[in-house]
Amino acid sequence: MLLPLQSWPAFAIAVAVALLAAVLVTFLISALVGGLFRNKQWAHALISRARLPFRVLVALVLVWVAVAVTFPALEWKPGIDHGFRIATMAISGWLLCAVALFLEDLALRRYRIDKPDNRVARRIRTQVLIVRRLAIVVIVVLTAGAILLTFPEVRTVGAGLLASAGLVSIVAGLAAQSILANMFAGLQLAFSDAIRVDDVVVVEGEWGKIGEITLSYVVVNLWDDRRLVLPCTYFTTTPFQHWTRTTSDLLGSVEFDLDWRVSPARMRQHLAVILERTTLWDRRTQVLQVTDATGGVVRVRILVTAVDAPTLFDLRCFVREEMVAWIQENEPLSLPRQRFQMLDDEPEPDRARTVAAPEKSGLFTGSPEAEKRATQMTGAVKIVRPDPDDRAP
Repeated sequence: MLLPLQSWPAFAIAVAVALLAAVLVTFLISALVGGLFRNKQWAHALISRARLPFRVLVALVLVWVAVAVTFPALEWKPGIDHGFRIATMAISGWLLCAVALFLEDLALRRYRIDKPDNRVARRIRTQVLIVRRLAIVVIVVLTAGAILLTFPEVRTVGAGLLASAGLVSIVAGLAAQSILANMFAGLQLAFSDAIRVDDVVVVEGEWGKIGEITLSYVVVNLWDDRRLVLPCTYFTTTPFQHWTRTTSDLLGSVEFDLDWRVSPARMRQHLAVILERTTLWDRRTQVLQVTDATGGVVRVRILVTAVDAPTLFDLRCFVREEMVAWIQENEPLSLPRQRFQMLDDEPEPDRARTVAAPEKSGLFTGSPEAEKRATQMTGAVKIVRPDPDDRAP
């Protein structure tokens, strides 16, 4: 005796068969892909990313078919069909997001950033991350829009909104001005190659690496494990230091203030010995120069190079430590000193009791003959009075 097609027993049997068929179909497809592309890493990555949403989507579609064929004709059957339609759209969006993540993994696996010369890889990684976020946002928005359009009421409201789209766009643009500015700044940073993930920068006086670039903010991983979060507009409007713009090779300096008795020639010879003992130096530059000689000391500057900023910092510390130990052991007279001039303690003359003789100055001064002439010219004139007895009668 055959069961009616639209009956509860037939519905239960159809759902069980649909689930079993979904398991078999997904298993066969996974085995087929894994067998044909056994030696391909991308096949395993695709299966890992898309296995769960694909299985759910296949099972949902087969169950929906079973329900549409065998479910009893009741008044709430259209609601069940509507629910299956919404669920199918949502799972399809989930599967598309999984495929987008798989494509991102495929691109990032090809361009690795754990290599010495990784400028191109860092640029591709930054752009792929931005594109992935955009793709996920677009997929989510389109999926949500498609789900909303399944409701007749929403379609009616949407037609009314389209009539006033100009006013709505102006209001939305004014309200979301900063958000849109950050979003476009994020796109500009990603595709103008201004900064990339893992770039070394100095921002706000802090040294760090670009850890994450989103559509609204940039995360800088500082050297002491702190995180500096800056809006994308910061990097398009504010000057900042970029240490890996074209290459990661850097030049650094080590400076010493030493005594005048230092021997730059011996220091230069020992610098070569120090650099030969370490793998931090990239063998491009080694320079030792006396750059200043003022204030009682001479300034010795050492220039060295390394493949990147962290290696350069370690190299500078290593050279500084080795050179300090060598100076202490072999050139103790080169250590900086402060020199003072010591004067004997002498009593200050008594100004109250000491009277300086007036300085002679004038026309007839300078020699004994001049002094004699002066007395003749400026001395007192003797006046002789006449005797009264000698007066004339």
